[in-house]
Amino acid sequence: MELLVCIKQVPDDSVTVTLENGAPKLDGITPVVNAFDTYALEMAARFKEEHGGNVTVLAVGGPEVVPSLRSCLAVGANTAVCLNESAPCDSLGMAHLLAKASQKAGSFDVIFCGVESTDKATGVTGTQLAEALGVPVVTNVLAVEPVDGGVSVKQETEEGYRTIEVPCPCVVTTVKPGYEPRYPSIKSKMAARKAPITELSAAEIGADAAAYGPGAAKVKQVAVAAPPKRQSGVKIQEKETAVAVSRAMEMLAGQKLI
Repeated sequence: MELLVCIKQVPDDSVTVTLENGAPKLDGITPVVNAFDTYALEMAARFKEEHGGNVTVLAVGGPEVVPSLRSCLAVGANTAVCLNESAPCDSLGMAHLLAKASQKAGSFDVIFCGVESTDKATGVTGTQLAEALGVPVVTNVLAVEPVDGGVSVKQETEEGYRTIEVPCPCVVTTVKPGYEPRYPSIKSKMAARKAPITELSAAEIGADAAAYGPGAAKVKQVAVAAPPKRQSGVKIQEKETAVAVSRAMEMLAGQKLI
């Protein structure tokens, strides 16, 4: 099968981000592949190794996303595509660009997306991509296996899990599976440095200028604020367990929590 993984480059989410003049201060924070997208890539790579096929990674952005694409080539992707477009987009505009770029890049059976990005966390780009392509989508996916005419996916739900069969082509959005993304070897890193990356422009893919960019955004960011600081907790220092429990119940009742 031909597999496509859509990735996004985001600030390293292991680093605390502060605000400066009402905007995130990102100077000095290394950009990395979005965590959920790394799970999507690992899932696609394992599918390829077990059942055959090829894995292509696609990112939207300028030259700054090339290192992320090369890191994907070092951990299982066969080819990489960069859409050179840096216009700020909401999720709908990004879905339009990804749809057009994916159609230009090839014919894919399964398109993998992380369920959300760690910077914006809208969690809708994958479903909007499926809508733009006119194909089915399954969200919160933990595993993908081939079946006749399509794939069988394991979906995480609030009640547990369920298995769904979906025809190809389709889009799946992945959550964290029961394994971690692999680490690159020295050999794979060296090969990724030399690997060609296909570059596309918005004009080449036939993107509609009225469908993406700030002017086309249906959702606009009006402000950014830091979350409130957590208040210090209350320590109950009674020596007797029964007294401590009674004290805790009194405090909860006083706050009308019980």
